[in-house]
Amino acid sequence: MTLDMVVPNTNLVSSLSAALEREILSGRFKAGDRLPTESELSRTTGVSRTVVREAVAALRASGLVETRRGSGAFVAAQPPRIGPAILRATLDDILSVLELRLAVEVEAAALAAARHRDEDIRALSVALEEGEAAGDGRRLVTADLAFHKAIAAATQNKYFVDFINHLGEFAFPRRHLDPSAASAYGLSDYQGRIEAEHRAILEAIRQRDSALASAEMRRHLAGSRARYKAMTGE
Repeated sequence: MTLDMVVPNTNLVSSLSAALEREILSGRFKAGDRLPTESELSRTTGVSRTVVREAVAALRASGLVETRRGSGAFVAAQPPRIGPAILRATLDDILSVLELRLAVEVEAAALAAARHRDEDIRALSVALEEGEAAGDGRRLVTADLAFHKAIAAATQNKYFVDFINHLGEFAFPRRHLDPSAASAYGLSDYQGRIEAEHRAILEAIRQRDSALASAEMRRHLAGSRARYKAMTGE
């Protein structure tokens, strides 16, 4: 089996779990199908069995996979439904998901500002650095997802984390773009705006300013909607 990964020098667990998620949500692995064994995945993707084990655990936590003692990992009988819909999404679908994220993540940012721990700030900083170092759209999506997951975790409310995991990277618009449209818009311009907005959110959270964190998150997601429309020519 060939998976669309692995990006060197990034979080291999996240990369592998995202690749497996794509295989499941695209229908290549169907409900009830057994995933390749740890050793098979390790051999075909070039990562350690520990990385494979943690990636499968992440999929299990998001409800995509279930494990059976002595039998391995299987695609859940009823995997989350938002992912496959977004995989075949129209522009209206994507804008609707961004609207949903606005409703949830603006409050998440406020709670993260009020409740974050030192380790949450470290996780946000790492995700921000990975985004700034991203040299292509694929890595930028991975870093973007990591940043928003870190905010969800900083709320100390696991249901915010579940929400982000449920949507996964399929909720991040750039991955849906036609390559020529994305190229015309310009990765560096897009990346620069994302970095600045993420940095502003992080600083508001670090300062424990809930009102500012909410405002910066709203600006960021509203900006994402506007950028997506611009990149698709709508």
